[in-house]
Amino acid sequence: MEMKRPSTTAAAVPTAPEAAADPAAPESGRACGAGRACGTGGSGAGAVPRPRADAVRNRERILAAAREAFVEFGSAAPLDEVARRAGIGNATLYRHFPDRDTLVHHVVLFTTERVTASAEAALAEEPDAFAALCRFTHAAADERIGALCPMLADGFDQDHPELLAARTALAEAVETLLTAGQESGLVRADIGVGDLMVALSQLSRPLPGTACFDTDRFAHRHLQLFLDGLRTPARSELPGSAATLEDLTLKTM
Repeated sequence: MEMKRPSTTAAAVPTAPEAAADPAAPESGRACGAGRACGTGGSGAGAVPRPRADAVRNRERILAAAREAFVEFGSAAPLDEVARRAGIGNATLYRHFPDRDTLVHHVVLFTTERVTASAEAALAEEPDAFAALCRFTHAAADERIGALCPMLADGFDQDHPELLAARTALAEAVETLLTAGQESGLVRADIGVGDLMVALSQLSRPLPGTACFDTDRFAHRHLQLFLDGLRTPARSELPGSAATLEDLTLKTM
């Protein structure tokens, strides 16, 4: 049964016709980086087949479509709705992700890795550390990080090695970004990475009963108000102590 969605979501995930060939098959006759040739049909000792380019595109399209569907409907969103948004057939979806749990796992991993990349790019490319912090925070909100938080409950394996590694990489990237702002004297010194991530997840999460994608303009407005409160000199003394990412992993939160 197909679920209806707001028309604004359609633009979030581009559609494309499903590849005629098996997208999971290896791509032949292409370089595999550093001058190495891809194996074809297992020929060549030790050759590792490279996924076809259309398989890579389909996988990314599925993950982006699933993220939007999960944000809108929750992790119980119909998988045929995910396939429809991705512009592929159900068979292609199941070749990549054989069940819902696998898909949810990879959507969280996909989003975490993209947020990490946003932090690293912001620090490398922005003229000052506060501008980098602002760019990262707004980019992370666009990745729906706040709306995806509820998916991390109800049996989700948060301690999977892949997710632990991705979470560690994210923590290090955001810690580096925040420390750069504090050491430059642009960001107040009495906050921690946990404070930033809590505010980001809360301010970018749609209110219950509202259209998810209609709240973006409010999320970015309120995030900027929060970011302006991180500037030095501090206007007030914060109660309690700075929050760390370890604080956020407590089962009671």
